[in-house]
Order: sequence, then C-alpha cells, then structure tokens
Amino acid sequence: MSREYDDEIVGKSYDSKLMKRLLQYAKPYTLYLLLAILMMVTITGLELIKPYLLKVTIDDYLSGYTKPMYEMEIDSTYEGIIFNNKKYVKVNSINTVDNLQLEDYPIVNIVKENGDYYLGDYEDKSVENRILLDNDSYINFRNPDIKGINKIALIFLVSIVLAFVLNYLQVLILNYTSQKIIFNIRQEIFAHIQSLSISFFDKNPIGRLVTRVTNDTETLNEMYTSVLVNLFKDIFVLIGIIFIMIKMNLTLALISFALVPLIIVASIIFRKKIRVVYRLARVQLSKINSTLNENLTGMRIIHIFKKENKISNQFDKINQDYLKTAKKEITLFAIFRPSIEVIRSLGIAFIIYYGGDKVISNSIEFGVLYAFIEYLQRFFQPILDLTEKYNILQSAMASSERIFHILDNTDIVENPNNPMSIDNIKGKIEFRNVWFAYESDNWVLKDISFIINPGETIAFVGATGAGKSSIMNLITRFYDIQKGEILIDDINIKEYNKYELRQKIGVVLQDVFLFTGTIEDNIRLNNTEISDDKIIEVAKYVNADYFINKLPLKYKEPVMERGSTLSSGERQLLSFARTLAYNPSILILDEATSSIDTETELLIQDALEKLIKGRTSIAVAHRLSTIQHADKIIVLSKGNIKEIGTHQELLSMEGMYYDLYRLQYKEDFAK
Repeated sequence: MSREYDDEIVGKSYDSKLMKRLLQYAKPYTLYLLLAILMMVTITGLELIKPYLLKVTIDDYLSGYTKPMYEMEIDSTYEGIIFNNKKYVKVNSINTVDNLQLEDYPIVNIVKENGDYYLGDYEDKSVENRILLDNDSYINFRNPDIKGINKIALIFLVSIVLAFVLNYLQVLILNYTSQKIIFNIRQEIFAHIQSLSISFFDKNPIGRLVTRVTNDTETLNEMYTSVLVNLFKDIFVLIGIIFIMIKMNLTLALISFALVPLIIVASIIFRKKIRVVYRLARVQLSKINSTLNENLTGMRIIHIFKKENKISNQFDKINQDYLKTAKKEITLFAIFRPSIEVIRSLGIAFIIYYGGDKVISNSIEFGVLYAFIEYLQRFFQPILDLTEKYNILQSAMASSERIFHILDNTDIVENPNNPMSIDNIKGKIEFRNVWFAYESDNWVLKDISFIINPGETIAFVGATGAGKSSIMNLITRFYDIQKGEILIDDINIKEYNKYELRQKIGVVLQDVFLFTGTIEDNIRLNNTEISDDKIIEVAKYVNADYFINKLPLKYKEPVMERGSTLSSGERQLLSFARTLAYNPSILILDEATSSIDTETELLIQDALEKLIKGRTSIAVAHRLSTIQHADKIIVLSKGNIKEIGTHQELLSMEGMYYDLYRLQYKEDFAK
C-alpha cells in the first residue's frame, strides 16, 4: 500500500527535524513573534505581581501596625509617624547595623481592646497600655497605611489595565502572525498538489488530500497560537512563581514543591494515554472526510441503485468509531483535570495546615500565607497547560509529518532546465518505440510507433484497456514514458515547457468538468485575455449559444457544482467553446461524443467539424460512425498497434476493425 494512504503511522511524539522545518515558516515573522513574547513576559510579570501586592497590603498596611515599632524622639532621622510628640518607626524598616544603636528605645505596637486602640509594650505585656485618644487619632496614626493602601490599589489598577492592553495586542499580533503562517503553508500545499503529476491523484483519495489542506493545517495553527509563544508564558510563570515563593519563605516553598512529582507522574500517564487517542481521532476524521467526499460525489449512483441505507450504515459505523474515540478523549480529560485539582487542593491544605500554625505563633505573616495560597493555585495551571500543549505539539508533529510527506513528494513531470519556448506548433506528432506503464513492468503501451502529419484527423479505436486514453495523456505530458520518444514538430516533448505545450493542446474529455460559477466563467477559466465578445463568438461557433440564450441570465447564468443542472450535450458544447477560446493547435477528443443525447447530436457533430478544421486532431471513440471520415484510423489491442488505415482500407482487411464494425452494425450486415 502507498504511504499516502497510511494515516495510522504514529511517528515520533516530537521530531526536531520537523519542528525545524515548521519554524522556517515562522522565520519571516520573527519580529512579530519576539514582540509577542516580550508582551507575554510583561503580562506574566504583571499577573505575578498581584498576589505579592496583596501580601504587602495585608502585612505592611492592613496589619502593619500590629508589628513592633520603635518609640523615638521627634527629631530622629528615621522616617516614621509623629504622634503625641513622639516618632514611631517600624522595627523592620531599620537595618541590622542601626539596630545596635537603638537598644534603649522602647518597642511598642497597637493593641485593640474593648473597641479602643492602645499603644502597648511589644516585649513586656505587663506594662500598662497607653490609649490613643479617640478614633480620629487612630485614623490619623494609620494615615500612612491608608496612603500605602491607596498606592497599592492604584498600582493594582494600572497593572490590570496595562495587562489588558498588552494581552489584547499580544493576541492580535500572535493570531495575525499565525494566520499568515498557516495561509502560506496552505498555499504551498495546494500549489504543490497542483504541480504533482496525475499519477499522484490516481493513488491518493481526494478526501485525504482535503484533510491535509484543511484539518492538518488547522492543527498547525493551534501549535503556532497555543504553543509557540504561550509555551514561553508557562515557563516564565513557573520560574517567576518558584523564585517569589522561595524568596518569601523557603519552608513553605519546599512544602508546595513536594507535590510536583505527583503532577509529573499524572501528566506522564495522561500524555501516554491521550497520545494514542489523539492519533486515532486524526485517522478516523480523515476517513470521515474521505467517505463524505466519495459518497457525496457519487450521490446520483447511490440513489440509482438504492444504496442509501447501506451507505448510511457504513458512514454511521465510521462516525460511531469517531464518537467512541472522542468519548475516550473526554473521559481522559475528565480524569486528568480533576486529578490535578485534587493535588492542588492537597497542596493548599498542607500550606494552610502548616502555615496557619506559623501565623498564629507569629513565625510568618498572614500576608505571606495568603500569597502562597494564591501562587500555589497559579503554580499548577502552567503545568496543566504544558501537558495539554504537549498534546497539541504531538498532533502538530503528526500533521506536519503528513503535510511534509506531500510536500516532499517528487512525483512531478519535470520541466527541462532550459525549456524550448513554443511560438507556433504545426501539429506533427510522432511516437517512436514508446513503452509506458502506470506501474512498473505492467506495460499499458508496448513499442508504439506512428506519425500524425499536421492538419490530419486521426482516430484510435480498440477495446477498453487497449491504451487509447493513455496515448492522449502522454501527448499532453500528464505522464512521462519509460522508453522511446514522443515528438511534436520533430522535437521531443520533454524539451518543451510543459505548461506552454499544454496551452497549445486542446483536450475535450468524455466527462466534462464544470466549475461553480457562471457560464462565461467556465468558458474563460480565469483567463482575463478572453473578452466577453470572444466568449459569445466561440459559443456561437460551436452552437453552444443554442441553449445559453434560453437560460434566464444567459452567459451570467450560475453553474452548479459539476454542471449538474445542464445536460450531457450542453456540458459538452461548453467544453468545445472553452477549448476553442484558447485556440489550440492540436485537438484531442477523448470519447467526446460517447454520452451525447440525441437532441444535441447534430449540433455536436457540426461543432466538431468546425473545431477540427485546420487543426491536427486526435479522436478516441467507441462509436465508429463518428470517425469514418478520419484521415487515418489506428486500431489498438492490449497496448499494441494491430492495424492502421482509412475506414474503407480497414474494412477491406477484414481484421479487428472489421469485427468491431460488424458488431456495431450487425443489422446492416444481416441485410
């Protein structure tokens, strides 16, 4: 089986080579990404400072004056609060060296008793408390605390506003950048798919290719937006929290970090389980897309053969499999997330148990305990995010592997390094000992040789699988031959620019493909050099105006997908008009009249005569009546040329052509 079919290849959970290639797409936007990272670092700092601001508010201002203060002379150089001709200076605001000079100063603190506020001796509780005169005096005494609280509140507000603005800009920049990256990747994939040879599409289901361009690129979008920059945020948050917690209280920090091994174990187990589920979900989604594409495209056949129930059951089975996988994914998340919450709650419980006792015994401040609880709650979120981001990264690796597998596909009909430009083609075509196989050694054409002179009309006939359509595909270089040469105007077609060559060759197929748009869009095919007058001219020339002018909007009439609202004959006439608008030098008609309705058959025949006039024409047909006037008829059988001649010459030979003709017109022979 071809690797293109194999969506179930698990591959590595992280591949540095794949990541390096993915980062190449981000390289043009390095400045934007660095700016987003800088904003992310700033936002992280603003978020981490909030619990610390609350700690300062609680310990230094709300309960700050329950702490010891030196009662000093009013002319002291230390900054403090002046009250009743004394200056009160916080003990912890004076450094250790200065403390040696302040041993004689009494240490006091504020005491609240029976609704009144007192200044009491901090060290000797037997000393009588001194009452602060009244509530106004207490407020006046606490005025620096009120100012401090107001200052903290202002800083808090500014940090919230600044974080909001930076977060808005960061999200805007990051999403703009990621969308540009994904746009470029999607464009590259689609352009590369278009450049691949037809043999690539013979081996790859369209639904899976659609999945590559849509779902897999969207997975990469998640990686660029959720992982690439936010990964730095989670790392910065973890480092910042660890640093602040250790700085505030080492013992409490170590107690908090003791739970990290539990989280790591839970994350590893979850990661292994979810990896399998994620990969399976991707495979099943790809199958859903392939099945939808195939069944919707063949809906007419499904209705004709009344296979709705069978197809519905098939799709239901695939859909049910995807549903079961999605439920497994939800179940794993339903276990993992609450587990992390339980571990986090245990950590908070340990902190409260240990820290609460220390607060009561005045070993640590209440603000420190409060800040630790806040930081511990924040500490687990980056770990949870990193675990989930790992799964996004893993999905991105799987998607990028499949995308790069397409981009690395070299199944391309190569242009020569210095291709010959084609100004004008006379139309001479020669096959010299041509051997061709779609798969190695399974030869479809065997040592084929013939010459078509400029302006001749040549027809190929033969049973199904004889190699008729393969010859048509080789002339346009949709495939390259393994042996021999194909020449146009005595020059090997491999020396021509393949795109210019195909512009000079008009191909009319049995199954006419029409695009969603209007009638004129399907004739013009985005070629702005073809004017509206030219479209009308070629439509009249091939008798397509016969039905176009009957349409409500005429040439502006919308065409539904694949031209489903038009008859086979009408679609064929449009294909003739489309071919003529490009004025090809060589015309290929591959079963072009095999499915024409009788109502438009005369119009088709008249259009064909006009199309063929003055051009080298090659026709493949099962209906021998349409090729009787060909200059030469080549009869193929199992990849070999069996007969060559005009209609009458071949009939007189009474060979394969004679047998084919007799089968189609046995009534005439019976007479």
